[in-house]
Amino acid sequence: MIMGSVMRKVSTRSLASHKLRLVLTVFSVVLGTSFVAAAVIFTSTVSNAFNAIFDNVAQGVSVEVTAAESDAPGVPVELVEKLRDSKNELGIDRLVENFGGPVTVADSSGKAIQTGGAPSVASAFIPEGEGIGDPMTLVDGRAPASENEITINRDAADKAGLHVGSTTKVVLGTGVSDPIDVTIVGLTDLPTSTGGYVGIQFDQQTAEDYFSDGDYIGVVDMTAVPGVSDSELRDRVHTALGDAKTVDELYKVRTGDQVRADQKAEISEFLTIFRYILLAFAGIGLLVGTFIIYNTFSMIVAQRNRELALLRAIGASRKDVSRSVLTEALLVGVLGGAIGLGLGAAIAAGMLAFTKSQGLPSNGIEVGLSAIASAVFVGIIVTMLSAWIPARRASRIPPVEAMRESTVEPGAGSLRKRTLIGAVLGVLAVAALVVGGLGEGSGPALIVAVGAVLAIVAVVLAAPALSQPFVGALGGVFQKPFGTVGRLARTNAVRNPRRSAATAFALTLGLMLVVVIGTLGSSFKGTINSAVDKGVKADFIITGTNGGQMPLGLADAVRKAPDAQTVVSQAIAIAKLDGKNLWMTAPLGGKLSDVAVVTPVEGVVDVPADGMAVDQPTASEQGWKIGDDVKLTSLTGTDVTVPIVGIYEPSEIAGPRLIGQNVYDKLVPSEAMRVVQPIWVKGKPGVDADTLRSQLEDVTAPYLIAQIQDREQFKNAISSQIDQMMITLYALLGLSLVIAVLGIINTLALSVVERKREIGMLRAVGMARAQVRRSIYLESTYIAVFGALLGAVLGLAIGVPLVRTLAYWGLEGVVIPWSLIGGTLVGAAVVGVVAALWPAVTAARTRPLEAIVEG
Repeated sequence: MIMGSVMRKVSTRSLASHKLRLVLTVFSVVLGTSFVAAAVIFTSTVSNAFNAIFDNVAQGVSVEVTAAESDAPGVPVELVEKLRDSKNELGIDRLVENFGGPVTVADSSGKAIQTGGAPSVASAFIPEGEGIGDPMTLVDGRAPASENEITINRDAADKAGLHVGSTTKVVLGTGVSDPIDVTIVGLTDLPTSTGGYVGIQFDQQTAEDYFSDGDYIGVVDMTAVPGVSDSELRDRVHTALGDAKTVDELYKVRTGDQVRADQKAEISEFLTIFRYILLAFAGIGLLVGTFIIYNTFSMIVAQRNRELALLRAIGASRKDVSRSVLTEALLVGVLGGAIGLGLGAAIAAGMLAFTKSQGLPSNGIEVGLSAIASAVFVGIIVTMLSAWIPARRASRIPPVEAMRESTVEPGAGSLRKRTLIGAVLGVLAVAALVVGGLGEGSGPALIVAVGAVLAIVAVVLAAPALSQPFVGALGGVFQKPFGTVGRLARTNAVRNPRRSAATAFALTLGLMLVVVIGTLGSSFKGTINSAVDKGVKADFIITGTNGGQMPLGLADAVRKAPDAQTVVSQAIAIAKLDGKNLWMTAPLGGKLSDVAVVTPVEGVVDVPADGMAVDQPTASEQGWKIGDDVKLTSLTGTDVTVPIVGIYEPSEIAGPRLIGQNVYDKLVPSEAMRVVQPIWVKGKPGVDADTLRSQLEDVTAPYLIAQIQDREQFKNAISSQIDQMMITLYALLGLSLVIAVLGIINTLALSVVERKREIGMLRAVGMARAQVRRSIYLESTYIAVFGALLGAVLGLAIGVPLVRTLAYWGLEGVVIPWSLIGGTLVGAAVVGVVAALWPAVTAARTRPLEAIVEG
């Protein structure tokens, strides 16, 4: 008991007397745990905000009936009338029909209101007392009374500079030919409104005219009479609609609680994926931090050899010594986790501020027990595991041996065993990467993932042995310009290969991920550029804003451009085949082959009005051939038999299945018809591109949503989306690189303390301060370049076969980002110098006599 108390005091006083060492060690824990805390805090805060919104969805609704598929037109009118006629028998108190759909609304300047990805929808205005739950509150003005009047949610009106009395335009997401001129007569408050949400309301009859063909109703809400529970009414309505199997295929019959739960589940799934992404990067940071903490405690143990030896000499057992080191680790872990929690909350607050500006809801940051527990727990576990091996080494130091002048780390000599294991794993990794890279699909990708894990472990084990020849060769290059200083830096860098390799691994892992992601991104952009260059004949491509959906009337307007020779719009149809949803593309208004290159294998690709063509993989998978009839079922239950008239090579533009105009008309109800892919425009021979662009801008201006791009602009637009995603990933990876820099600083700073006597001797024999600083700069640069080069090689070894496996999903070929790799290597050298600035200045300030005496 007494010795345990003594050891605890030793641990706390050791930390207190080495404040700089404590700060550096704690900070490496803080950065990793902060991302764990940020992930938990951010996702739980957004989830709670969405839950608060969804708690207001379907309020007061006992039962809601909708189509089973979002693109289906809704519930047939005859079924709704059947329910209305059976209200008393079923126990329905009130039945309300809802009509609505996507719209685009112009702001005060005549441009589309940008929603930031939030919905922009129209619905019917239901007067107070006539609806169910009355979630809409009229806060200014009056209800719409004619087809050219609307109400709009106050948040959207304020953002768009609109008010009661403003005139604006509305574009419907259906086949209406022209934009609608409307006057805002009222402002509403909607509990479901988020930062970017736009919700307008027409009067009941106008909404029904615009969003229904008279045969279907989008949403039907009901309340139950007293004495009938929601679940009882749901079961009765389900039975009244018809055969159970048919009802389940065509409709959703849910209680209000189920509607709210389903919407919460959808956002929860998205947030779970987002949380996993953040946690993955936090894991990377923690993994990198583990090596730094391990390095730190290894050096601490080496520097405290005498202290630990004295403790052993006065009666401390091996367990007491190891517990002393682990106690320090525990205190560091608790402190790092606590500070990491605070930093994580700050990171989460910044993320919430950004997402709120983009339309996501937020009710203020919420730091729950789960965030607190995860940050502190992860900080303690990571630190304790990192310090475990150094603690064991400390306990095994014999007192007499530890009393020597040397502070060489125990076990730093032999590398043979771990290098041999690393070499074996490296061979297995290469085999897995090669085999996986020769295939396509999920199976080969999994083999590549196994190879990647083996390669990383192999590098961890073999890196110390690799560092000696590499750093030696690099030192040889710098020997001539830097002379003795260069040789001294090389000697210091290879003196302890374990330490050098562990320090460099932080950069290795970070830059490996940078190269893998860079290779994926470059290959995706290369595939897109190739597809556009080889596959697009059109002069201009018209796409839509706010989600990309465009009314069919927009394509009709484009055809009015005087110098537009061919205009082909592409619409999407969804049908069921053997009970599964099947997506198909319908080229409308012209031949797809006039604006795009689609290579036929057999038959035709310009499908007739009643035909269907498929790509080779689809034909092989389904066993289809020319002349086969395919029985499709629309989302409304109508059977449509379509003959296969052509088979073509895989095409990004055509997609896997093409159908004719008549097939599209039979499968898609009029209120669901819209263009969701680009409109391709080819000009007349000899027409000037600027002239055609000007004409297209004139005819599409009233529609608010048209973006007119030539082929280069179209490629750049798609590539910029990939670039934005990659920038986000690189920003997250920056965490590991920051930790890597701190790791080099930490290692060098402790190394300077460890070599204080040696530096003092060098200063005593005439070494200038500038030469001391230069030697530290070079030592750091050697380690950083070694880690970066190892990361680049490892990244290419993993990235290239990974891209090859993705060919199954359309990735055309490997594009290696050489400029990125070259930049990372140059950056690594800069990182080495920057990381060494403070340790080098500290070393240069060493006073010769004091250092010799203290040593």
